[in-house]
Amino acid sequence: MKTAKTICRRMVTGILFTLALLVTFQSLSGVEATTLQKWLKDNEVYALGEEDSLDDNNNFFKKIGLGWKKLNFASATPTIVSSEEAVETPATLEDSVDWNQYQTHSVLATGYTAGYESTGKASNDPGYGITYSGLKVRRDLYSTIAADINVFPIGTILFIPGYGYGVVADIGGAIKGNKIDLYYETVEDVFTQWGKKNLEVYIVKKGNGKITEEELTSLNEEEGMQVFRQQFIKDNKR
Repeated sequence: MKTAKTICRRMVTGILFTLALLVTFQSLSGVEATTLQKWLKDNEVYALGEEDSLDDNNNFFKKIGLGWKKLNFASATPTIVSSEEAVETPATLEDSVDWNQYQTHSVLATGYTAGYESTGKASNDPGYGITYSGLKVRRDLYSTIAADINVFPIGTILFIPGYGYGVVADIGGAIKGNKIDLYYETVEDVFTQWGKKNLEVYIVKKGNGKITEEELTSLNEEEGMQVFRQQFIKDNKR
């Protein structure tokens, strides 16, 4: 009789313990009790039936302990996030820098191409697409631009809102004083992407009168800039 009472007491205790576990886990994790109950059943952690013996009752508590260890292990296992989920859309280039640290300069900015309409050179001209500095024209994260070298010496790096970084590498007959000319690959790009604008540009670095292809390539391949490359490509496809 005493043994039967002990078994019953342990059964009731086990059932109450399981219910408490379900409620507590649900309140802490938000997991439905039925979900946890299924998990306990799948892992052989379940309440005793009437046909279970004293040994079964002892096994029940062992299984509860084992199940709890498994549950702790599962909750401690880090969630693996795919690279696509982890990558966040980067801020725009204009939003990624505190431009207040740079001196500004008011300019009239126009656009130009390497073609005859801008330079008077035909595509078969040996100097076609070659700037005053000797660099080949380039539209990239750092693009070649033209300026009055008495205002912005060759090699000066400007940030032009709406265009990006421009490196002074060229001059122009009509580019005098506070004027700059921004390189685009086609006349259509000039008209659809820029036109003519009065704006403030930021002087990132004052030039020393020269710039090489290696220096320009190095600027464009700078690791920290590559996060903006897709944005640059997208903007220039519009």
